[in-house]
Amino acid sequence: MTETDRTNSQLARLFEQMAAALDLLGKNAFRVNASARVARVIRDQADQIANVIARAREEDTKPLAVLKAIDGIGKGSAEKIIEYVDTGTIAEHTELMEQVPAGLFDVLEIPGLGPKTVRLMWEQLSITCVADLKGKLDSEELAALPRMGKKTIDNIRQAITFAEESAGRTPLGIARPIALALVEHLKSVSGVTRAEYAGSLRRGCETIGDIDILVACTDPEAVREAFCTQSRAVQVLARGETKCSIRIRFEHATMQADLRIVPQEAFGAALMYFTGSKDHNVRLREVAIGNGMRLNEYGLFTTTDERPQDAGIKPTAAQTEQDVFAALGLEWIPPEMREDRGEVKACAEGMGVPHLITRGDIKAELHAHTDASDGKQSLEELVASAQKRGYHTLAVTDHSVSSVIANGLDPKRLRRHIKRVRALNEKTEGITILAGSEVDIHPDGRLDYDDDLLAELDVVVASPHVSLRQDRAAATRRLLAAVTHPRVHILGHPTGRIINGRAGLDPDLNELFAAAAEHGTALEINSSWKRLDLRDTHVRAAVQDFGCLIAIDTDAHSDGHFENIEYGILTARRAWLEPESCINTWAAGKLHDWLAGKRESSRR
Repeated sequence: MTETDRTNSQLARLFEQMAAALDLLGKNAFRVNASARVARVIRDQADQIANVIARAREEDTKPLAVLKAIDGIGKGSAEKIIEYVDTGTIAEHTELMEQVPAGLFDVLEIPGLGPKTVRLMWEQLSITCVADLKGKLDSEELAALPRMGKKTIDNIRQAITFAEESAGRTPLGIARPIALALVEHLKSVSGVTRAEYAGSLRRGCETIGDIDILVACTDPEAVREAFCTQSRAVQVLARGETKCSIRIRFEHATMQADLRIVPQEAFGAALMYFTGSKDHNVRLREVAIGNGMRLNEYGLFTTTDERPQDAGIKPTAAQTEQDVFAALGLEWIPPEMREDRGEVKACAEGMGVPHLITRGDIKAELHAHTDASDGKQSLEELVASAQKRGYHTLAVTDHSVSSVIANGLDPKRLRRHIKRVRALNEKTEGITILAGSEVDIHPDGRLDYDDDLLAELDVVVASPHVSLRQDRAAATRRLLAAVTHPRVHILGHPTGRIINGRAGLDPDLNELFAAAAEHGTALEINSSWKRLDLRDTHVRAAVQDFGCLIAIDTDAHSDGHFENIEYGILTARRAWLEPESCINTWAAGKLHDWLAGKRESSRR
């Protein structure tokens, strides 16, 4: 294995396994939390850790110091990271894996089973994998374990069955419509005063575990009944006073949804708590403790007691999130930023919250398809879809010739298509229709059309579609050829990944971002919920560290696809993106001048 093969995801996985193993072995909680945090920090890095270490050595800087400068990585963890990059292994990881049966990590993935219970199963019943657990589900010895009643065992059985029938986390674009339908259903119940979804979905994460719904109401039983008996519920997992859990089927997807009934006067505090993330909540609790206060799902209290609400103490702030943040001396932090990526520190130190991009800021669609290639709409219908959404500009970017499966346009067809687009633009008021193309980037970096034909286009979106398993060096050369090409405006879905489907290209992102910034090429957030490419951490690095421009496009193939802009916006907000860095937010004159200027400069 070479250094460049040792990806951040592999390294993060080792730290995740170490955290789980330490937990199963009953080790110090600080060590468990430290390993888990390092795993998350590594996953959030846009650049490969191996590259960071290599550059430090080239610059005669100590890699240990460079790694320790990354928030969340201490000296011990930095040493383990360097050990992995140099050798491909971490001695502590190897030792821990020898102590813990590999199958226990799968057991830990079962909802409702924490490390303490799994450790008891292992020590007392010799359960070392899911198969062992399935074999013990009807045994008296399993039922005899602490906190292991009939109801819990039934839930475990159902969770195993569900896990076997479904594959991991659910993409945002599938989970969000389910949650919206749930919220609307519960809002229609008499006595409901507030209903919101929370959790990773509210934070706009690209994949979702369970759906969390919070409700404040005057008739809890009516809400429980409406939640558990709705037509889409296929199984009731739990029905308690304040929490209910169901399996819900929506079209072709099945997910778990949890309902929490919370007091109206504490709704804001509960929404903060159940939105998370866990690490963000820890940071907020640290701020509270530093002010001699206690923060939990019931509110912010002017005491350090563990559970002040049980002692009848009233919170100083709880009803709205804004109230709680203000009482902590902080600005309200948008949910998409709540990942413990420096947002609390920025507020505490007076830097404030950035003015994040919103859907209302989007004024142009620069990547969309018609039935001239693989779109479902005619040219006129596509234009009508853009007009309906109030856009001042639409770029028609049908596929290029190499995309045979997408009915890509050969040069002759493309020239006819350009004439049709320009003719329609001449007679259409209120919107500018640009003639463009989504041009394939060949594995060697060549573009699908020659330069003369590219020069006839108003917008060139260059995208990789094939050979998406290239090694890093080849992928980097390929994408650099596109972003430095004088006739390319936008690098479309740069890695070509499909969420829960394929990893896509793994280029040297620092090189790519530096080149894109130098050549004024915009990098795309493809809003298709199947792609969301670039991902949030990449976008943040591109803009904050290199000053890149971002395009947020839907890659629309139908009218409904225009609504996917919501997912691109959520990804951008998770990247702390502000409107001025996104070309789709610019006024028509500024956008058109930028497009024309790049094209004119290529002719000089």
